[in-house]
Amino acid sequence: MSSRPSVPPVGRAADRPDTTAPDGSLIFVVVTGAHGATRASVVEVVLPAGAVSRPVAHRTVEEIWYVLSGRGTVWRAPPGVDLPPVSVGPADALVIPCGWRFQFRAEGPGPLRFLCVTVPPWPGPQEAVAVDAGGLGPPTV
Repeated sequence: MSSRPSVPPVGRAADRPDTTAPDGSLIFVVVTGAHGATRASVVEVVLPAGAVSRPVAHRTVEEIWYVLSGRGTVWRAPPGVDLPPVSVGPADALVIPCGWRFQFRAEGPGPLRFLCVTVPPWPGPQEAVAVDAGGLGPPTV
């Protein structure tokens, strides 16, 4: 007689941030290994209106961002190359490839909120490496 596997719990973002990301944004955990995910993780990211994140790069993960609300500007560039920033708003999606430097700013009256899928799952704060400068100026968080 075989035993039935347990059903993984449903993920749901908390009312308060679970942590602050190395880039200074607020992180609300949605789905991790605790929810049965083995190859990716999902968080909701919030950057307050007018805030500019710290510029960072990731060692081993790729991220996919899907904007839920707010407006913002995202700068992302591979090592040794400068690219122009892009404007984002609700329903926009973008990729932060592994090793690319990035920085983002929340514009408008409200915060910038987006879902962030990390592949492979986020390994911890040591994943993010601070970079000297981003394409959006000095950070405010």
